[in-house]
Amino acid sequence: MKAWVPLLAITLWIPLAGCHDRAPDGALRMGLATAPRNLDPRFATDATSERINRLLYRRLVAFDTASRPVPALATWEQLTPTRYLFTLGAAGRAFSDGSRLTAEDIEATYASILDPAGASPHRALLGIIRDMKTDGPDRIEFRLSEPDPLFPAYLGIGILPAALIRDGHLFQRQPVGSGPFRFLDWPEPGRLRLERRRDRRRFELLAVKDPNVRVMKLLRGEIDLLQNDLAPELLGYLRGRPEVRVRSVGGANFSYLGFNLQDPVTGPLPVRQAVAHAIDRRAILRFLFRDGGRLAAAMFPPEHWAGAPGLRGYAHDPARSRTLLAAAGFGPERPLRLIYKTSSDPFRVRLATVIQAQLARVDIRMEVSSYDWGTFYGDIKAGRFQLYGLSWVGIRTPDIFRYVFHSASVPPQGANRGRYHSPRADRLIETARTERDPERRAAHYRALQALLLAELPYIPLWYEDQVCAYRSELQGYRLAPDGNYDGLAEVEPGRATVR
Repeated sequence: MKAWVPLLAITLWIPLAGCHDRAPDGALRMGLATAPRNLDPRFATDATSERINRLLYRRLVAFDTASRPVPALATWEQLTPTRYLFTLGAAGRAFSDGSRLTAEDIEATYASILDPAGASPHRALLGIIRDMKTDGPDRIEFRLSEPDPLFPAYLGIGILPAALIRDGHLFQRQPVGSGPFRFLDWPEPGRLRLERRRDRRRFELLAVKDPNVRVMKLLRGEIDLLQNDLAPELLGYLRGRPEVRVRSVGGANFSYLGFNLQDPVTGPLPVRQAVAHAIDRRAILRFLFRDGGRLAAAMFPPEHWAGAPGLRGYAHDPARSRTLLAAAGFGPERPLRLIYKTSSDPFRVRLATVIQAQLARVDIRMEVSSYDWGTFYGDIKAGRFQLYGLSWVGIRTPDIFRYVFHSASVPPQGANRGRYHSPRADRLIETARTERDPERRAAHYRALQALLLAELPYIPLWYEDQVCAYRSELQGYRLAPDGNYDGLAEVEPGRATVR
């Protein structure tokens, strides 16, 4: 039997009059679905802010294609199981205010994160730091309270000037870093102006919530570049326009459905398994995403060093779903009723209605409730849900498992929002964290991901492709699998074309 996925008709109304009008100061403009909220890397948690902070601040470590930590600002050596010495290199050490980045700035940045009064969301992870000691301007030693072989990978937070930290500078609105861009101004919530330091070219990051309007502005030349948050129909339309180019790469951001395990309906495992077997993920990717992604069975893709390439997600099996529902006491006469929460983004609502239709085929009645992003995300963090859909963006290190699935990480201590409790999962998380042998550590994480797939606090869905659409005269923009904006450091405007 062929899979059937209902698709909603979309009408595009895109006026094309006008020419490619460059900003008065020649700035390149990037359109965003949401505005950044906080340009202080110690406190930012939304994806847009974190992607922009990567442009403004440099970090001690970066990551290779397998998500292993590699030197960025500094190299390191492990002196003992609990002592790491970092040595700064020569590059990337000029803050945008003219001061020089030193070991004192690193110490001040991480001390401020560890300060309980600061309420940094990174404090729990970095609480393993017992103390720090600088040795001149170029060297700093981190001493840990217990061994943790993953520790260098935790140091991916942008470094701030110590003097401004002491002065109580408001980095969240006026960032000062040593990254490839410097902050110019933030004249309104949806408009941020940056300057690329190597050539002083100006950039504007504009928040335009409606995807149709973003596309209109791209076609009219009011915006030069869009990345993600566009429905496949819009991307298909743009591929037919001569003034625009569309590019995509395989993504690593993990999309999932999350359950509240304390809810009497979604708490029993057979109910979660029934939902998983009722969803035809492959059909959704094919027809709704137009093959713009790949199926997921775990948080990390197979190419990640801690990935689990042997895992397979739940197959679409309506008969198995009905059997599980019957065993749980549900069926046509007593249908399972669920409430699914999502954001008000049109494509996410559309995705929810597709899942709703698929679940209805096995007599699951799912109500879709959509909210503005702030309300939706607030409900998820507070545990006010039965079922929701979200994505983890830019995750690199397996410490995410402790943050999301350990029984000690229920909010506000972490992001175990579904209240998952598994002694076996806790043991695997703790064992993997202290394992010094890389191969055995990866094996522990593979075993953990197999357990999570069996116990289903999340239903793994897919890794969505990263996609950008840009004016054809632009050159050199590079897409990253995690959707960062680092390509802005190399993009060139070319010659504007009048139309």
